[in-house]
Amino acid sequence: MSNRIRSRQSSSATRISDDQMIDLVGKLRQFLPEIRERRRSDKVSASKVLQETCNYIRKLHREVDNLSDCLSLLLDSVDEDSQEAAVIRNLLM
Repeated sequence: MSNRIRSRQSSSATRISDDQMIDLVGKLRQFLPEIRERRRSDKVSASKVLQETCNYIRKLHREVDNLSDCLSLLLDSVDEDSQEAAVIRNLLM
């Protein structure tokens, strides 16, 4: 079998239908605060939903990084063998 045929077969096997795409975008809308707060009648394109999803994930990454930094600072300020230090270490893992 040629590479071209295999390539077409594998790409068609991974394609999703329009209905599946609409369903996935709808599910993403539910998780995005900026879009979720809009009225249902407001149309938001799939590309806008995907863009907002990426922005939201970046924001969450920054928040996780900030919280990790805060926990690290807190860990530095407590006794290494204390119960508080154990809890902080568990949160950092």
